[in-house]
Amino acid sequence: MENQQTSENNHNQSLSGKEAIAKLTELAEGAKTCFFCTSIKTGLPLTASPMELLKVDEEGNLWFMSAKDSQRNQELQTDPFTHLFFQEHQHAGFLNVYGISEIILDKAKIEELWKPLHKVWFQEGVDDPNISLIKVVPTQSYYWDTKNGQVVAFAKMALSLVTGKTMDDSIEGKLEL
Repeated sequence: MENQQTSENNHNQSLSGKEAIAKLTELAEGAKTCFFCTSIKTGLPLTASPMELLKVDEEGNLWFMSAKDSQRNQELQTDPFTHLFFQEHQHAGFLNVYGISEIILDKAKIEELWKPLHKVWFQEGVDDPNISLIKVVPTQSYYWDTKNGQVVAFAKMALSLVTGKTMDDSIEGKLEL
C-alpha cells in the first residue's frame, strides 16, 4: 500500500526568542521532571538522575534544587555541561535541553523556589545549610510535540489507520532562546 501524505506535511517548526522560551516553558513545566545528566565532557559514562524542575524563568533558564554535598553538585564543579531530557506525555511533549549549569547559593532565591515537600530531602526546611540551587542556561534545545494537542493527534492516528492516509500531527524543531 502506498503511503499518501495529507496536505499537513510541514512537521518542522523551529522557534526563536519569546516563542522558543514559551514552548520550552510549556513542555518543561508540563513534564515537571526530567533526567538530569552530568559528566557530559569527562569521557566516562554520564550520570543521569531524575530531578524535579522548580521553574523556568523569563530568560529560559531552568532551576532545580540539589544538596550541596551531592554527587551531581560535585560533578558540576568539574564539568558544568548538562543534558536534560523531559517527557510530558507518552506520545508528545518531548524536550531535549543541552546547557551549562551553575550552582547557586542565593538564600532569597532558595526561599522563592522552596516548597514544603522539599523538607523530605532537606530536614531543616528552607534554612537547611545543605541546600543549593542549580541554574541551567540552555545552549541548545530541541522539541517534539503535536500541532493540535493529544486528542486531535489521537483522532488523526485512528483516522489514518482507517483510511490508509498518513495524518501525522507531529511537529518538531530547534528552540533558539
